[in-house]
Amino acid sequence: MKTAAKTPGPARTPGKPTRRAAKLPGEIRLIGGQWKRTRLPVPDRPGLRPTPDRVRETLFNWLGQDLSGWRCADVFAGTGALGFEAASRGAASVLMVEQDAALLAQLEATRTRLKASTVRIERGDGVGVLRRQPAGSLDLVFLDPPFDSPAYDGALQGAAGVLSEHGLVYLEAAAQWSEEVLAARGWTCRRHLKAGAVHAHLLARIA
Repeated sequence: MKTAAKTPGPARTPGKPTRRAAKLPGEIRLIGGQWKRTRLPVPDRPGLRPTPDRVRETLFNWLGQDLSGWRCADVFAGTGALGFEAASRGAASVLMVEQDAALLAQLEATRTRLKASTVRIERGDGVGVLRRQPAGSLDLVFLDPPFDSPAYDGALQGAAGVLSEHGLVYLEAAAQWSEEVLAARGWTCRRHLKAGAVHAHLLARIA
């Protein structure tokens, strides 16, 4: 949920707007499930870039509206929009990881307000926490680091080690990752969407 700059995989696209070029919304709303229309505040924090409504709506159309039984992790949680959206739609467990203390406090406040018992929140490095999860313990991993972050490759490697057999990764980036780049890392793209400066990918491991 972060700023538009570059990814380590595809080439950087010239002319991408920075976080300061576009005003952040003061709040966003969950789109579906039991907490539909719940508002989440969006503070002005370095690197924060909430996943746009259109992208979240499309993503959960791809996944199916009911995530009952799914085990999820949002390892660059930010506002928590992706993780709380999954929990709202019935996910059995959602691990959220965030380093920023102010955002962490906001996530805890939202969890308390929603009485979101299936949500677990950890402070720390998203890639490190992801790699500590047991093998096969997750069905869906949200990867939305700052666009200028070097964490993409490490996060994909970590996800590969903890996903269940048919697990999926949602990857958000400033540019589209080509099939060649993904295949070299052991992934294939099932779905792709461009919405403004955001490229959304739904990935599966290559058998």
